[in-house]
Amino acid sequence: MIELVRPTVELAEAWRASAGDFPAGAVLHGYGLPLDHDEFLSRTTDSEIVRYFTDAECGVGLPDGWVPCTTYWIVDDSAPDVVLGSLALRHHIETDFLREFGGHIGYGVRPSARGTGVASAALRAALLRAAALGIARVLLTCDEDNIASRRTIEGCGGVFERMAGVRRRYWIAT
Repeated sequence: MIELVRPTVELAEAWRASAGDFPAGAVLHGYGLPLDHDEFLSRTTDSEIVRYFTDAECGVGLPDGWVPCTTYWIVDDSAPDVVLGSLALRHHIETDFLREFGGHIGYGVRPSARGTGVASAALRAALLRAAALGIARVLLTCDEDNIASRRTIEGCGGVFERMAGVRRRYWIAT
């Protein structure tokens, strides 16, 4: 069964491996990393990574335009020492960018785990977490050409609202 777990030092190396599964320079949606993520990953210790995500959840040290966000690492309880991806649950979307293009939830599944239902299970679990934060409806977006993400969002109850540039906007009641 797919589970969302908080970042831990014990899983940090497995999480690094999941990030390393993406091509160099790829945008790691849902990983909650700074834009210079390749450098960040190479210069931080496991405990610094966990602290980074703990601080982000509390709104500490965020770059301009970022909001408090809880990051979860996606694992399967049958292999809990392997991180399959990452999911970011933004506590609010009170920036122009997030309201229009970003949304409440971003997720990324490592390429080697795609097509197995991981994203759908993680998104369903995230909807419960959003409800617990008092978020009644979440906004999710995806690129028009990202068919897999479209299917994931729609399969979890996403209602298409409109296009914003090349991004599709969906709302899901929690």
